[in-house]
Parts: sequence; structure tokens; C-alpha cells
Amino acid sequence: MNEYFKIGKLAATYGTEGQLILEHSLGKKTSLKGLETIFIEEKKESFLPYFISSTKIKNEKETYVKLDGIDSKESARVLVKKEVWLNENDFKKFSASAAPISLLGFTIINDKKELGEVIEVIEQPHQILCTILFNGKEIYIPIHEDFLEKVDKRNRKLYVALPEGLLDL
Repeated sequence: MNEYFKIGKLAATYGTEGQLILEHSLGKKTSLKGLETIFIEEKKESFLPYFISSTKIKNEKETYVKLDGIDSKESARVLVKKEVWLNENDFKKFSASAAPISLLGFTIINDKKELGEVIEVIEQPHQILCTILFNGKEIYIPIHEDFLEKVDKRNRKLYVALPEGLLDL
């Protein structure tokens, strides 16, 4: 199965010809040059491909995107607030290695025990929260300098020292 990584959402329409503003957390200014397809999750685990006809940088966290078949402000408006996903290869190509979103897919290890794989990264003003599945439940792991021990990029592992009882909440 192809893995998909959430990179942001379509925040607004732009102009009258169906352009959209993609608000992303890729960690770098990007025009997404060479990217052919984005995916929108219509139903849980069901990703619909949308083909890109053009892109242009707006700023550090936003890119103008024109999608095939979306030719009016009205047709673009239907996609506003939808989350945007990339397949694994495109995600690796377009995300900055130092960006918090690059932690997606890493395994979090606490006290020599694997807790789970990072399925979502939430950026807060003073810390980053990583969502993992732990004992069948989604839990949030704070990635803060006080808890982070080591980042092993080669093996995609994140070593943390979590406070006692955090996993019991």
C-alpha cells in the first residue's frame, strides 16, 4: 500500500480561474516544481488524486496551485479547507529535512521501548506534538528539548525520555 503524508490544506481560492492557496508545513519556500499530483482524502483512507497544471510560490508557507479540471472560483471553493496529502516519494522530495513534518514515519522510542510510528505532527508555539497509535489509541507525544534525547535520521527513530505517567493519560 502506498503511504500518504499530510502536508497542509487548501486554505482559500485565488483569482477567478480556479487557483487555490495551499497552506503547507514542508519547512521551506517551494513552488512544488515537478510535482504532478496531490491527494485529497474524501473518505477515511480513500485518497483522490488531483493533477497539478501549475504552481507558484506565494510565501514561506503558502503556494498557489492550479489543478486540472478546476477552472472557476466556484469549483475551487468546494476544495477549500480540504487536507492535502503527498505520496511517500513526493513527501521525501519536497519536505525540508529540518522541518518538524519530516518526523512523519519515525518510530518513537521511550526507555528502549518502541511506542509507535509518528502519524501526524502538530506544530505548537513552544513545542511539537507527534501523534502515534499506542495500544489502539491515538496519543500525543510532546517533542520538546526537555524530553528529546536523540534523533536518528538514518534509521528514522526518535528517542525520548517521557515523564512518568504521560502514557497513562
